[in-house]
Amino acid sequence: MKLAEELPEVFERFGRVSARRMFGGHGIFHEGRMFGLVSGERLYLKTDEESRAKFEAKGLAPFEYMRSGKLTPTSYVEAPPEIYEDREEAAHWARLAWEAVLRKGGAAARKKPAAGEMAATKAPQKKPATKKRSGANR
Repeated sequence: MKLAEELPEVFERFGRVSARRMFGGHGIFHEGRMFGLVSGERLYLKTDEESRAKFEAKGLAPFEYMRSGKLTPTSYVEAPPEIYEDREEAAHWARLAWEAVLRKGGAAARKKPAAGEMAATKAPQKKPATKKRSGANR
């Protein structure tokens, strides 16, 4: 089984996740927001200034890609291997990634949910009906 297909089970204690093909790999989504990616059968989780040190302390490498002939690191860092054996650990690391997504806010917070995921939406407000006046009352 491919890694992206296993992740809903891996992250079962974190919450519902889905995978979407993108850029030769998969984006990993929770509540319509991307918090991880799979490339080359490796999982990378979103980090920020607040969480990245926890990943680096475990010696985990960032996801990098070639740009203008040189390797460019991203804010996604490889997930620790123990998440595949321990669902509580998986939930812990997923929460760290999710919190980084939420702190970032902005465009990431406004993305539409993936197909099949529920989004909290506000129902449009109806305008109150107005009575039409007849020509005699004008």
